[in-house]
Amino acid sequence: MKLDNCNQILEEFSTLIEEKKCNDYKGKLKVGVDLGTANIVLSVLDEENRPIAGATYPSSVVKDGIVVDYIGATKVVRMLKEELEQRLGTELTCAATAIPPGITEGNTKVIANVVESADLEVVNIVDEPTAAAEVLGITDGAVVDVGGGTTGISILKDGEVIFTADEATGGTHMTLVLAGFLKKSFEEAEEYKKDKKNESDVFTVVKPVVQKMASIVKKYIEGYDVDKIYVVGGACCFDEFATVFKKEINVDVVKPIEPLLVTPLGIAMNCNV
Repeated sequence: MKLDNCNQILEEFSTLIEEKKCNDYKGKLKVGVDLGTANIVLSVLDEENRPIAGATYPSSVVKDGIVVDYIGATKVVRMLKEELEQRLGTELTCAATAIPPGITEGNTKVIANVVESADLEVVNIVDEPTAAAEVLGITDGAVVDVGGGTTGISILKDGEVIFTADEATGGTHMTLVLAGFLKKSFEEAEEYKKDKKNESDVFTVVKPVVQKMASIVKKYIEGYDVDKIYVVGGACCFDEFATVFKKEINVDVVKPIEPLLVTPLGIAMNCNV
């Protein structure tokens, strides 16, 4: 998939979420559940991987890829599922979900159990950067998924994932640094960070965190033939994020629009019944 096509699909999906609408569809629906650190996202696609509907909810039930509030996570997933079912006029029965690279088998089972506790049969579990790569349509390069709690890296060659890693640095760490600088609570700093009009001031403060993320990625791709890095995830939404990454790593960096929604779409694409 060319990046222009990818951006068009992301823009359409974003509009469906914001306007709480759905597209017409035929055939079976594919559902993806993304249990993120900052947001839980449900994505619905048709059999041709065209966006049909979506819903998102800010949540703190997951930390660094680990479910810390099982009941809360289940309630949110069930609430989003019921919201989309009402909008679509049909029952959603199966879903794919995703995990950060490198988490334990036990934590993977917990994530799957959350989805199944919300009355969705889990038909596939993929790692997050690999899901993102499917949306981007890439066969070579590195995908870096910068989430709320972790930064996940997948290196692809000839369409195969040849390396994955995950580090506990993400949007949460940006907020902690910002809270300390502003002398505000974590919640206040998070709201301040999300306000687009504060972006320039916020990025000046959190830039060292972004540079640390870049150094992590640089360390992992050393020794691999990587000439392009694709960054996705909510924590890379800053306008200057890709520029800082490129400067630190000295490799071309590509950031699609709506980077938060790339992985949720990729998860749904992997809902193969």
